[in-house]
Amino acid sequence: MSVSSLCLYRPLITVLFFSRRRLISSSLSSSSPLVRVWSYSSSHSSNGPTPPPAIVEKMEEQTIGVAKVDTLKQKMELLGIPCNDSCVPGRYTNLLCPKCNGGPSMERSLSVHIVQKGDLAMWRCFRTDCSWGDQVYIDGRAAHNEVKKIVQFSGQMTEESLRLEPPGEKVTAYFSERMISDETLRRNAVMQRSGDKDTIAFTYKRNGLLVGCKFRSIEKRYWKEKGSERTLYGIDDINDVEGEIDKLSVEEAGFCNCVSVPDGAPGKSSNKLPPVEKDTRYQYLRSCKQLLDKVSRIILATDNDKPGQALARDIALRLGMHRCWQVSWPKKDESSYYKDANEVLRHMGPDALRKVIENAKPYQLCISDQVVESSDKHKPERIPAS
Repeated sequence: MSVSSLCLYRPLITVLFFSRRRLISSSLSSSSPLVRVWSYSSSHSSNGPTPPPAIVEKMEEQTIGVAKVDTLKQKMELLGIPCNDSCVPGRYTNLLCPKCNGGPSMERSLSVHIVQKGDLAMWRCFRTDCSWGDQVYIDGRAAHNEVKKIVQFSGQMTEESLRLEPPGEKVTAYFSERMISDETLRRNAVMQRSGDKDTIAFTYKRNGLLVGCKFRSIEKRYWKEKGSERTLYGIDDINDVEGEIDKLSVEEAGFCNCVSVPDGAPGKSSNKLPPVEKDTRYQYLRSCKQLLDKVSRIILATDNDKPGQALARDIALRLGMHRCWQVSWPKKDESSYYKDANEVLRHMGPDALRKVIENAKPYQLCISDQVVESSDKHKPERIPAS
């Protein structure tokens, strides 16, 4: 099949590119300070420590906060949302969506968030065929600044709220060195932080809407915007599935129907699939299941190392080995191979990268080759007879 037919006839062949790089995620820390617990009795006040006024005020605030949260939970339970003890202010919790019941896999697809002050609860189902979202207030007052800020993080983020702007000279030069054109950057809405010339912003979009953003400094430090949806990078390119840079590299070779996983490769793979509720690492595959089910052939192009092989196996187990093919990166010299798509693009050019992708082999055949190669390495050396 020609390159043009790959791009035009959706989605007979989908090229997947997965990164082994691990994210340095921004930690979610509670804004509430730790509070010392005081034991106090009015009848024995002289025998024990008396809590300072500030501590008493804090304890009263916490009591009021608990009452607010209980009220919000009662309102959500009337709508069918099964709140539990994990639903605490300032955190995101995944629950079973009462509208779609998590689809065929019954995944916990409803992301629920209660704001830190306990004034508002909001939720959104991340399954594409549901997307149910709403919010309840402790009373009927209008949203305040804190609420507006969290609404943006809960799936309604915009380029303006993230302070993004088109890439400047330093960022475009960085990609130019990697043989990635300005046109490819524009098509994928690659941007930079306003006023920060050293930070690349990979915008994650679904149905044209911004649902997440992953940042990468020129020095290769990664982090995600708080509230980003865990989905495949470039999912809209298969709407009619090494990281973001490898996806852009493959576009330079003529393949636009390709995506990247949002996270790094695992340390090792498992031969058995875990229960759905424990398979959180690959939640992004389940959220795109409807689109991926339409794909007849999936080409995996993971990094050429053990974590990359582990990732390829995990993906193939979940998407079906019978429809997965794998890219074999060419030799760099007598003792080493190129590790990913961007290395091939930089050193061999787009035509060579296209041929490497077109020559992908069925995944099950690749596994057999790897087993044979591994057994050959462990064969004992023959000692010639004297």
